[in-house]
Amino acid sequence: MFKSVSCSFCGKDVPPGTGLMFVRNDGTILYFCSSKCKKNMLKLRRNPTKLKWCRKTRKVYK
Repeated sequence: MFKSVSCSFCGKDVPPGTGLMFVRNDGTILYFCSSKCKKNMLKLRRNPTKLKWCRKTRKVYK
């Protein structure tokens, strides 16, 4: 069985066989549901709690 993982940026569930896995040089593993999340976290260095479309934003303001 595959274990379900959540996106490291937005918190959305990533179904098995989809998404992106990124491994940093220090060994931490980051899972992304789309390239949009990957670009926002790694290239643009955005905070997910300040974006309206992320699930992590909804948890902070609830």
